[in-house]
Amino acid sequence: MELGNSLEKNPEVDLYMEDGCGRCSFYKTDKCKVKKWVKELDTLRSIVLKTGLKEDLKWKQPCYTSNGKNIVLVSAFKEYCALSFFKGALLNDTENILITQTENSQANRQLRFTDFKQILQQEEIIKAYIVEAVKIEESGAKVEFKKNSVDIPEELHNIFEKDSNFKDAFYSLTPGRQRGYILFFTSAKQSKTVISRIEKNRENIMAGKGLNE
Repeated sequence: MELGNSLEKNPEVDLYMEDGCGRCSFYKTDKCKVKKWVKELDTLRSIVLKTGLKEDLKWKQPCYTSNGKNIVLVSAFKEYCALSFFKGALLNDTENILITQTENSQANRQLRFTDFKQILQQEEIIKAYIVEAVKIEESGAKVEFKKNSVDIPEELHNIFEKDSNFKDAFYSLTPGRQRGYILFFTSAKQSKTVISRIEKNRENIMAGKGLNE
């Protein structure tokens, strides 16, 4: 696979860079994490766009796709910014630089940065990892998820099979948020109630929020 060079920016991501993600009370303020890392985020954005991926805004973060499949997120955190690969666990990680976000993260892996110069120095490595991630997605390879301490209900599994974007959004949540939803869903006695609870919380899950946030 050869790199493209689309450089087609999405206006929604422009607004994200200007105002922040809107996922907390610091939206449109200087305390927003996006504001702290805006130079680094913009540098990552430029590099990812050089690979020809399509730019979108999902879960209130820049998301880059290939043929409609999610490949990588550009994300801002308190102590760093990152490229978060949806199937990072399948990457070869030849440079040994991928980080598991939490001990319970099974598919997602991150490249973390604290300075835009660091990003520029690793530009070719970043591109190579993105190219490999696209190849993995095109191959149809899947991450084999280990059984969680809390079982995911069959109703949620069935919805995941029909809606991969919703599945990606759910597994992009922190383990604590995932557990909170699962416990709430499985406390219902009837299957139709489980489904109803899932659908009522779909918007929050897609926005990266936890139960009752």
